[in-house]
Amino acid sequence: MPCEGCMERDNVSTGATMEFLLLGFSELLRLRVLLFLILLIVHLVTLAGNTMIFVAVVTEPSRPPMLFFLCQLSAIELCYTLVIVPKALLSLAAVHGSTISLLGCAAQMHLFVALGGAECFLLAAMSYDRYVAICQPLRYAALVSQGLCLRLALLCGLGAFAVALALTVAVFRLPFCRSRRIDHFFCDIPAVLQLACAQSHTAELLLLAACVLFLLLPFLLILASYVCIAVALSRVTSPVGRGKAFSTCISHLAITLLHYSCATFIYIRPKSSYSPARDKVVSLVYTNITPLMYPLIYSLRNKEIRGILRKMLRRKKIAQVN
Repeated sequence: MPCEGCMERDNVSTGATMEFLLLGFSELLRLRVLLFLILLIVHLVTLAGNTMIFVAVVTEPSRPPMLFFLCQLSAIELCYTLVIVPKALLSLAAVHGSTISLLGCAAQMHLFVALGGAECFLLAAMSYDRYVAICQPLRYAALVSQGLCLRLALLCGLGAFAVALALTVAVFRLPFCRSRRIDHFFCDIPAVLQLACAQSHTAELLLLAACVLFLLLPFLLILASYVCIAVALSRVTSPVGRGKAFSTCISHLAITLLHYSCATFIYIRPKSSYSPARDKVVSLVYTNITPLMYPLIYSLRNKEIRGILRKMLRRKKIAQVN
């Protein structure tokens, strides 16, 4: 039975001709300019920080596996912010929100989910790297080879792309109500599902499966890695040696906690607890503050990154002198 007030789903009304309205933070009229400036500054600093780390690692001739994964993480964060933030800034600049076509909304959702999922898989790969480095240091070069790192990176990207594509197709096969008003600053899955006129059991089941693949499975792998690391460190008699080994994991642990706490809050919860205002605040942290923290955490905690950045600055000074 057709639902009342649903969009027509024929070839004429779908695609680029169908538009959604991203409300963003249109209810905060007095704070819109201030929020726009803060978001713009955070976005520019995030782009600068992740670009600096990406370029620094790429130009380094000899890259250990952890730096290779960090380079991929920076590339993901660069794409991640470019997919979300420009449209969010546009919705703040417009008084009543900004429009986005159905195809544009689907593309944004797919890229957002794919990049977020790839990051989850990558954090699990980085935890394996730390496990081998601490628990089996003599076999580290053999177990974590450059070929393995390339295969893991490719698997993370392709796996996340496939799952995100299936989820996005399931969401946009639903009939949407005529309001077309998305109470968010980007096309996030819970916000778009609120516009569905029909029951969305298939999309919700796929969302649950994606949460298991992107969040639960990598988290269990990370947890298992750190349990093994904790057991190995408990056998180290020297407090200095134990502290030195654990310090190599702090950056990864901090990023993992930041990423999983926000993602779990948004996607692993009952549908009845959905709150647009609360989701927008958490998503603002998830899509802007968290990517900003990554380069800060790694540039401050990782000695190799600090060394590469110092070499970059020295080369730049020498080039300027010459």
